[in-house]
Amino acid sequence: MTYELAAFLAFAIVTVLAALGVILVKNPVHAVLSLVLTFFSAALLWLLLQAEFLGVVLVLVYIGAVMVLFLFVVMMLDINTTPLREGFVKHLPLTGAVVVVMAAELMMLIGKQRFDVVLADTDPAAALGKTNLQWIGETLFSKYILPFEIAAVILTVALIVAVMLTLRRRPGTKHQDPARQVAVRRDDRVRLVKMPAEGRREDTP
Repeated sequence: MTYELAAFLAFAIVTVLAALGVILVKNPVHAVLSLVLTFFSAALLWLLLQAEFLGVVLVLVYIGAVMVLFLFVVMMLDINTTPLREGFVKHLPLTGAVVVVMAAELMMLIGKQRFDVVLADTDPAAALGKTNLQWIGETLFSKYILPFEIAAVILTVALIVAVMLTLRRRPGTKHQDPARQVAVRRDDRVRLVKMPAEGRREDTP
């Protein structure tokens, strides 16, 4: 077994286990940490295959932007987050484990540079004399334009549904009605009452 194959198997196993943790754990914070580890391990797989652009985009876009959207959805849903906020220290062991695994994977990927791994014969970008970014752009927007657009529509629908879930009516909560607030009149809020003036009564002895 070559070093590259061993690294690929290690990254793949971590990715699958972390993905299972996303859907199996009950704590939303632990699920988010597992999802971060999943994205990071998948990015290292792309880097291992010399697809540097995809690996960097996976880290910047998914871990940096999409995770913020997921956290927004988790915090806006009707979830009792009070027990989750109690005791920040209890989340440190899992956080430390995720950091250690990510660091170990990164060191394994850096150690790969010591070996002579050549993928030029099987790399379609190198075969065409193009960079990885050029080949991905031309292939994505020519042969795979329909799946790309479908993925964009799915993400848009998911975002709309997430916003709709946050706006649903729940008992015991107060909501604003902008239409009624704009259409309010002074007579509906203020009522002037006219009362006749009365003279001061003098005390009788």
